Amino acid sequence: MKKLVLAVATALALSATAAQARDNIEIVGSSTVYPFTTTVAEQFSKKTGSPAPKVESTGTGGGMKLFCAGAGVETPDLTNASRRMKKSEFENCQKNGVDAITEIHMGYDGLTIAQSKSGPEFKNFSLKDLYMALAKEIPNEKGELVANPYKMWNEVNPELPAIKIEVIGPPPTSGTRDSFNELGMEGGCKKIDSLKALHDSDKKKFESVCRTIREDGAYIEAGENDNLIVQKLETNANALGAFGFSFLEQNEDKLNGLALDGVKPSPEAVIDKTYPMSRAMYVYVKNSHVDQVKGIKEFVAEYVSTDAMGEDGYLADKGLVTVPADKLPEIAKNATAFTPMKGDDL
Repeated sequence: MKKLVLAVATALALSATAAQARDNIEIVGSSTVYPFTTTVAEQFSKKTGSPAPKVESTGTGGGMKLFCAGAGVETPDLTNASRRMKKSEFENCQKNGVDAITEIHMGYDGLTIAQSKSGPEFKNFSLKDLYMALAKEIPNEKGELVANPYKMWNEVNPELPAIKIEVIGPPPTSGTRDSFNELGMEGGCKKIDSLKALHDSDKKKFESVCRTIREDGAYIEAGENDNLIVQKLETNANALGAFGFSFLEQNEDKLNGLALDGVKPSPEAVIDKTYPMSRAMYVYVKNSHVDQVKGIKEFVAEYVSTDAMGEDGYLADKGLVTVPADKLPEIAKNATAFTPMKGDDL
């Protein structure tokens, strides 16, 4: 009888362990979303008394790989993303057993091009100028693709300053780099007639030509830490930096955000997308972990609360461009119900 009681007790203990396999939340992903999620983690801990979730800045791409590696509690529970999950990433998740994922549209960001306040004026700066300065190959006067010959900004556009082309930005693992390639480089590429025609005839080649950045020192990768780019701009007045709008807002005493195609970065221009490098940002939740890891339900509820994501919430104070007030209830409803996203929407 004692053996039976012991066996039952052991089974119950193992069952409880399986049901609550970890008591701390683990989050990876975007360096741009990182400070917002860290702030929510701090508020969650303060309000509930639970341990603050562990938040790591791995870059959007790196976070997706870790998140989609499997459904066991040895993998992250959530991942931050400064772009939407790609269809290929969703399919990789499915293949590895991560078959139910909740997508939270947590706000907006503008990918800004900034400089030190003591830097030279970039008058009439455009997406086309950005592309022509940084692309590995550009079209010559005959429309033929050639290795990028430009070394100075005024060679790209006579109205720009006569200084060396030097842009400090994120690495390939970063969602900010994905956005930079798609919204910035490809956006400028589309302004060139010969390349716009290539889009219609060979989309794959178009994307390769438009998104491939030169590797001769004009573009300098600064790692996943956007604050490092800010520091480098402070010490190099001639350099430009690429990072999220929130970092520009937090450093507006030191930095100047350049207008692109005549539009200065601002919360209003980011939301209505008149600013050409606007993007949505996301948090993804692994639904299978909700009942295995203590606090995920409460953490998500805190994240999508009016206190956090509202127009006057504490994330807005941190520089987040918040979702419109009439959109938040539906986002919160789907998030707290852990409504799985559909791959067909990607």
